[in-house]
Formats: sequence, structure tokens, C-alpha cells
Amino acid sequence: MTDSTPSEKRRTAFLGIDTGSISTKGVIIDEKGAIIARTYLWTEGDPSRAAGRVVDDLASQIDRDEVDVVAVGTTGSARRLVGAMLDAQVVKNEITAHAVGTTFLHPDVRTILEIGGQDSKIICVEDGVAVDYAMNTLCAAGTGSFLSSQAHRLGVEVEDFGPIALTSENPANIAARCTVFAESDLVHKIQMGYAREDVIAGLCKAVAVNYLNNVGKGKKIVSPVVFQGGVSKNVGVVHFFEEALGCDVTVDEDGHLMGAFGAALLAAAAPESARRSFEFDIDDFEFKTREVVCGKCPNHCEIVCVYRDDDLIDSWGNRCDKGALKTARKRA
Repeated sequence: MTDSTPSEKRRTAFLGIDTGSISTKGVIIDEKGAIIARTYLWTEGDPSRAAGRVVDDLASQIDRDEVDVVAVGTTGSARRLVGAMLDAQVVKNEITAHAVGTTFLHPDVRTILEIGGQDSKIICVEDGVAVDYAMNTLCAAGTGSFLSSQAHRLGVEVEDFGPIALTSENPANIAARCTVFAESDLVHKIQMGYAREDVIAGLCKAVAVNYLNNVGKGKKIVSPVVFQGGVSKNVGVVHFFEEALGCDVTVDEDGHLMGAFGAALLAAAAPESARRSFEFDIDDFEFKTREVVCGKCPNHCEIVCVYRDDDLIDSWGNRCDKGALKTARKRA
């Protein structure tokens, strides 16, 4: 795209993308940190294609003659791949992105709870700085995918879980430390004739309790507490977190986008010398990855190579300079 309006007369903005195994989130923020475009799409096992769809969706929400995106930040499990595709100025891990985004909105936050589609994390904050954290990426029990699968089993939309759970007066006791055991326990409770709302409330309570006993184990959970991730939209889980912690739990309207928001803020903080207009034209290129084994030393590193059309634009995985590869970059 050729700019018809000089960039200095356009509104400066920053783009952040959080690419996870289940969903890919994106935001565009202005210089004050206000979100002016947002999107949340399923990754569908193809992070590069998902990133492309997110970029297209964000582009459709802004007037590109009036908004000039000058820096990009990426985070999430596919942050390095998507960062290479977008020629991002900033590529950061999820802990940093979530902490930056949350402390921007809640300077006094002390504990950040996050439950996503496949994993979960806790971040402890002091004076606006993340001082401790823990992640659970080994088991899907208690995550968004776990709740979705149980909702399917019960014939209920997962979006309805929270309101239904709040109608229960006697939540069923369901062990959710393991997906297999939880499903077995769920089936047993159904066969015993438990009311549907009690089973659903039991699942929501199990998610909160499982999180605190595993991800939060050994962590000092101090108020104010902010809950993020897709599961934070479940008012039933929020209720049982508040019950277990004995304090209010804050859920932001855009809490499920906090990783992308933090990535955008990090992009905004990048040196001005690194800024350049983002053209939103990644659909014009074909991106592919290939893994090669370097045989130049005994390490035999597995190096991931990212290509744009036929040009190598990024690579990683080498543990010494012998495996470093020369990349081609076309700057805007």
C-alpha cells in the first residue's frame, strides 16, 4: 500500500499479537494506550495463517489513511514465528506481556491469574514489576479446552456454564487434577442423578481449586487480584476464585486480549529509531517453515528456518555461531 497521507499527519498506533495453541488475539492501540481495534480468532493449528487473519481483521477496523501503525510486538507460543512474519520490533514471552498490559491498567495489581485454552499461569507483582510466576503447560485439566469438552458432554454451550453454575446451591465435588479422572468423576455424578447445575458448578469450582492447588501452589496470592484469559469470562469460575481467596477478583472486558495488549505496549516502548510503517500486506507473501539439522559441530542443533516466498527471513535453534544463517530482510 502506498500512503496517500504523510505519516506525520496520521494517528500513530502500535500493533500487538498473541498467538496461542487455541486462539490468536490482536489489538491496535494509540499513543495513549487506548485500544482502537481488537480481534480474537481460533488458531486452528496454523499460527501463521491465524496471524494473517488477525492482521486482516484489524486492518478492516481502522482507516489506514488516518492511522499509521509504526511498531509491532508479538507474544505467545508462536511469537518467534509470527514476529518473523510481521518483522516485529518486539518479541516477548507471555509472562512479560501479561505483566506489562495488566500493570498499565491496574498499577496496584499484586496477583495475575490467567487461564487460557491449553495452559495457565500465575504472575506475582510487586511495585509494578513481576517478581515471581508459574506456568502449567503439561496438562489441559482446568483449562478452556477442558471446560469446552465437558460442556459438549453435557450438551450445554460453554458460554452458559457460568450463569448456570451460579444457580447451584450444592456444587458437586469433582476432582479436576487430571482430565481423565475429572471426566470419570463427571460421568459418575451424572449417573448418580446430580442436578445439571450442581455438576456444572462443581466443574467451575474444580477449575478454580485445581488452579490454586497446582499453578498457585507455594505462591503468595495477594489482593488486588486480576483474572485473565478466556476462562475469565466464566462468571462461575470467577465466583469460586473469590470464594476460595476471600477477596474480589477483577475481570477486565478485554482481559482475554491482555497478552496482545501488553505486546502492543512493548512495541510502543521500542526505540523510535526502529519505527516504520506497517503495511498490512502479509497476504501478498507465502510463509513457510523448515527444520534443518546443523552438522557443523557435535551439537547437531535443530534449526527452525522461516521463509517468506523463497527468502530466509529468520532462523533460531542454533547453540553456536557455526549454525547462524544469513537472512534476507526487506524493510518498509
